[in-house]
Amino acid sequence: MHYLNEHNLFIFLVQIAILLSLARGLGELLRKWEQPSLTAELLVGILLGPTILGRFFPFWHNVIFPADIVQQSMLETVAWIGILFFLMESGLEIDFASAWKQRGSALKIAITDIVVPMVIAFIPCYFLPDFYLANPEQRLLFAIFMATAMTISDLPITARTLHDLKIFKTDLGFLIMSALSVNDIIGWLIFTLVLGVFTQANIDLSNILVVAATTIAFTVVCLTIGRKIVDKIIIGIKNRKMPQPGIPLTFICVLGALCGAITQRIGIHALFGFFIAGIMAGESRALSENARQIISQMVYAIFVPLFFVNIGLKVDFLKSFDIFLVLFVSSIGILGKFLGAWLGVNLTNLPKTNRLSIAVAHTPGGAMVIVVGLLALEYNLINEPMFVAIVFGAVISSVILGPWFNYSIKKRKQVSILEYFSARGIVGSVKTNSRDNAIEELCAIAVNQSDLDNEIIRDAVLKRENEMGTAIEEGIAVPHARLAEIKRPLVIFGKSREGIEWNAPDGKPIHFIFLILTHHDDYDTQVQILSFIATAMREEKVRESLMNSSSETEIWTRLQEIFSARHIIKGKNKRL
Repeated sequence: MHYLNEHNLFIFLVQIAILLSLARGLGELLRKWEQPSLTAELLVGILLGPTILGRFFPFWHNVIFPADIVQQSMLETVAWIGILFFLMESGLEIDFASAWKQRGSALKIAITDIVVPMVIAFIPCYFLPDFYLANPEQRLLFAIFMATAMTISDLPITARTLHDLKIFKTDLGFLIMSALSVNDIIGWLIFTLVLGVFTQANIDLSNILVVAATTIAFTVVCLTIGRKIVDKIIIGIKNRKMPQPGIPLTFICVLGALCGAITQRIGIHALFGFFIAGIMAGESRALSENARQIISQMVYAIFVPLFFVNIGLKVDFLKSFDIFLVLFVSSIGILGKFLGAWLGVNLTNLPKTNRLSIAVAHTPGGAMVIVVGLLALEYNLINEPMFVAIVFGAVISSVILGPWFNYSIKKRKQVSILEYFSARGIVGSVKTNSRDNAIEELCAIAVNQSDLDNEIIRDAVLKRENEMGTAIEEGIAVPHARLAEIKRPLVIFGKSREGIEWNAPDGKPIHFIFLILTHHDDYDTQVQILSFIATAMREEKVRESLMNSSSETEIWTRLQEIFSARHIIKGKNKRL
């Protein structure tokens, strides 16, 4: 029997200090270059693992990472806790109810983005030479796994890209997230079924049917009855004024552990249970945006870095690197998901200008594909060179997402936001501290500047707001709607000196409200208006100037100065 001693604890703390500080430090450096922190975390593991440190400085590698089963188990346990929480947090970002309401366009995109990549990946993977396979006798199962892995997109990486480009709250961002939500749920369901079948001691039709039936039943119950029960519990926690976000966080962790235990018992991996638990908890409107942000920061600041660093500590990337496999996996992964989403968009009534952006948003494999690959490696479904190729493919698709998506947005026709403002569309002092009443007040102003009915505008804006909140950081909200009846875009501004509770991600009250109305088919203008506003209003001096403006005339003057300057800057950048 093995017991922990003081030396084990000392080495463990040294490992945590080194790995976490380097991963976070390098991650912040890469983030300035608009690259995902995943790249930094894997790079730290490669540098300190058998690839670099173990190969060139074996003595120091053995000192910091001794080949002791107890020592390795300590770090391995923390790493696995990290990935369990990562899947749970990924589930929190999925809004299944809103995605289901968007099932027309979102479902078409999600389905084609599963079917097309599976076909594109399955055929070449099935005909790979034997020496690329962990077990040539399981060629069919290997090809099915690879086909499934190539369908899963990294929703968190896409979400952060949309945040960085200031379009997460737009209808385009909402549609992309809805399609990715459906894609991830179906993709993980298929993968867990494949893994469940592979791990069965006796693989026969009856076992396969039992695993499939119980997995599907568990998923359906959780996404229907389960999410309603979880919502009532979280509402009860909120109504009883229990400590926030401590109690909700504890409840979500317990929920994840229970769901993980159930799925593990069913015969599929516990990760799927944590993922479903996150979806159930994320559906609750009573779980504040601030609480979600705190959970997300905890997971990404501590647990996730240690998991991906640990991958680099276990695998020799130089020894297992195969350039053919890297190019092969990267090509079928990116091409398959791009073509799948592109075909799905073409089956909808969405404007042509959105096709490239939506298709690009589905391409990153990122952390999700690496997790899937690691599970396959643990169960000997793939060999180490194939896993290394999956890691490189996931990193490549994540690194190119930001520049590629930014290019797709810049291809749109440029607009000037001041075309849609007017002095008559300014409310210098919103009369209420209620979100819905504030929206109604601004909608009433919009009626005076258009031929629209007040009830039509109000209902459309409130419906959109309830599907996905539009509060962003630093006291700003951008409620909006697309209407078939409106002839040209319209922006109404309102200021609340006291502040309005709007369930903002940073927990701050809202002082500046921009109501944005565009035509039903006009995604482009809405995206650019919202991006202009979010970019300009992030500057503290801009917010202070608006807050200190005492009259509607002065506010209008300030807005003209703010957005005229912003338009000039964009023009200079464009010329450069």
